[in-house]
Amino acid sequence: MNTKQVQLDDLQRKILADKVCPELAKQATQLVFGTGNSQAQIVSIGEAPGKNEDIKGEPFVGEAGKFLNEMLEMMGKKRADVYITNIVKYRPTENRDPLPEEKSAFLPYLEKQLDISAPKLIVTLGRHSMDVLLPGLIIGSVHGKVQQYKSSKLLPFYHPAAAMYNRSLKQVLIEDFLTLQILLETI
Repeated sequence: MNTKQVQLDDLQRKILADKVCPELAKQATQLVFGTGNSQAQIVSIGEAPGKNEDIKGEPFVGEAGKFLNEMLEMMGKKRADVYITNIVKYRPTENRDPLPEEKSAFLPYLEKQLDISAPKLIVTLGRHSMDVLLPGLIIGSVHGKVQQYKSSKLLPFYHPAAAMYNRSLKQVLIEDFLTLQILLETI
């Protein structure tokens, strides 16, 4: 097993030992930490697990995950080529948005995940994950535009679920993913 994966496994155990967000943990099935290639150049970050993710223990396995997989395939990538996680690691009740205090509680662990994986490129999926790393930006203004986060490039994208509710965003997401493909070729 590679060193990064060992460190990520240790970090996952630390979240459980630290009892982060015990109220969320109590009503969730399990911690949904992250999945994929721990040595990937790309880390995708969503906001929090949904029902399917809570059951399976992996991020982005529901409808939004299927759309994410399609976008990756358009780039010639598979899910196993990237690392996927969320800010909040437990499912919020009734799929509500994560609360500011929940995002704050998990932020140090997310930052440690990013430090361990050291991706060349971070893709935030939705305004919550963008805002936790780059506060104050408006996703409608910066989606698909390269930002800097520490030593990594960061591309904010709309959440794949948004395209399911707002069909006009589907083409926007497709175009943003094409930007990602071009960017990957240059870094």
